[in-house]
Amino acid sequence: MRNFDHIREHLLGAGFNLTMQEPYMTCVELSLDGGRRQQSIFLSQLESEDGRNYLRVATAIAPIIHVESRRALAFNWHSHVGYLAVGDLDGVPYLHLCENRPYSGLDGAEVERLVLEIGGLGDHMERKLSAEGDML
Repeated sequence: MRNFDHIREHLLGAGFNLTMQEPYMTCVELSLDGGRRQQSIFLSQLESEDGRNYLRVATAIAPIIHVESRRALAFNWHSHVGYLAVGDLDGVPYLHLCENRPYSGLDGAEVERLVLEIGGLGDHMERKLSAEGDML
């Protein structure tokens, strides 16, 4: 994957449901648990201080005010993918699951794997942190 447009084109060609498309951001809407749950995964381009481009794959999990940080960090410790971050969503601090990858190591299969893994793990974390609820 050489640039963000190639990533977007690949996702469209692979049949993903893109619900938002901006120059350096797109949103994939995943249907999970037999269509009973939905998870939005945001892909965006980041640039490092040395000018290299990275793909960020992220999903919002829960408003930080509703999450016990100890449980969230314990869950993150056992995760092999992604990291937890706090980001603003419509003026409310939200816990996000994120993964950043340099473009140089990405191919189509890896982009698909990241979307599915971050989406599925994000939904799983949301369930565990909200007593099986759906906060979003």
